[in-house]
Amino acid sequence: MSSIGQHKDSIAFKNIATHILTQGKCYQDLRVLCKTIGHRLSGSAQASKAVEWAEQTLREAGCDTVWLQPVQVPVWRRGEEHLALKFSKEGDFIDVPMSSLGNSEGTGGRLLKAPIVMVRSFDEFEQLSKEAVEGKIIFFNYPFRQDFAHTFPGYGDAVKYRWQSPMIAGKKNVAGIIIRSISTGEDDYPHTGSTKYEDGSPRFPAVAIGNKTADKLEKACLKGNTEAILKSECRMQGTAMSFNVIGEITGSSKPKDFILVGGHLDSWDIGEGAHDDGAGCVQSIEVLRAYKQLGIRPKHSIRAVMFMNEENGLKGGLAYADSALARKEKHVFALESDAGGFSPRGIETTMSKKQREQFKKYIPLFLPYGVYNFDEEGGGADVSPLKKQGVVVGELLPDSQRYFDVHHTDNDVFETVNHRELKLGAAAMAMLIYVVDQHELLD
Repeated sequence: MSSIGQHKDSIAFKNIATHILTQGKCYQDLRVLCKTIGHRLSGSAQASKAVEWAEQTLREAGCDTVWLQPVQVPVWRRGEEHLALKFSKEGDFIDVPMSSLGNSEGTGGRLLKAPIVMVRSFDEFEQLSKEAVEGKIIFFNYPFRQDFAHTFPGYGDAVKYRWQSPMIAGKKNVAGIIIRSISTGEDDYPHTGSTKYEDGSPRFPAVAIGNKTADKLEKACLKGNTEAILKSECRMQGTAMSFNVIGEITGSSKPKDFILVGGHLDSWDIGEGAHDDGAGCVQSIEVLRAYKQLGIRPKHSIRAVMFMNEENGLKGGLAYADSALARKEKHVFALESDAGGFSPRGIETTMSKKQREQFKKYIPLFLPYGVYNFDEEGGGADVSPLKKQGVVVGELLPDSQRYFDVHHTDNDVFETVNHRELKLGAAAMAMLIYVVDQHELLD
């Protein structure tokens, strides 16, 4: 990259950052999404309202084309839920905060009373006889490891206890499971998230408790007998039609080659889905809005995609990739933001060694904006089906320290998002798209 080219790009970056920081509307967009619609579980009335909101917002952002892409999504309903624990043999049952895991089956509204058996790992559970656990509630007490400097490896280590526990425990006729929330927080917010049963195995309730309750239950289990009373009405209710929402700016010289930015429009049915993933949606819209308002004419067509159903099915990402394959669309790059609205620190990508070496020449341009980490391999969940088709994918990497305090909780609300951090993330995405597009780095 020549010094003249670098200077031109540096000016473009400065213009993008200044515009978004001073005139960007992503923070106001997020306020509307969170406060007028709220949480947006797939198949819900709120998800339908979010589709309407996204379509209107993309049109107002100046997209050349906006359309809805049909997606058949699973429908899961939480209903009423309640958990009380007995922390000692002689004590009373005490109500505790809890959250049923997504896609789980509840008690059918009946009260389930059963002893609790604590295990610290799947291996420890496997060593117990069927007789020792049959008809009991298993407490999988695996904490989020705090020794990782970056929290996403810790999440990857612990999340199997949310996803796989029903599959593992279902082999021994347990009555239900409780997991310690997949959380970094020193608080008592229970975290929800998808779980899965073995095909053909019995369905039983699966719930999460916050870290403080888990600490208390751990001590009680070590002392002796403990019990739970659980009531949960959650259940699957078939499928429903929903939509991905797509906005596009047509490319000037390569209109049939696409660069994608996106986030997922759905959220869990607690909190407001502010960080997960309202932030990614409004940042993606901001990229296109900034291009239009700054008069940047991309060579490639740029799409902002609001994916539906990332949380409990990934049907939106799969539908988009299937459509791209069927229409023989060429995607040059697909960038997702789904790691919170905190300060951007880097961008992870999956690309060839040769492509990465070309890409790294532009890293110095990002350093004045605190974006430095381009070494990580990866990409977002919704763009992963495109990755399987050979598309280069990436994901914005915000500062991760607080994300798993709020992730999938009642506390994932608009007030936890800082407007400057959110806007800087949008600016970093716009900058990345700029160099990929203008310099044809991945063509």
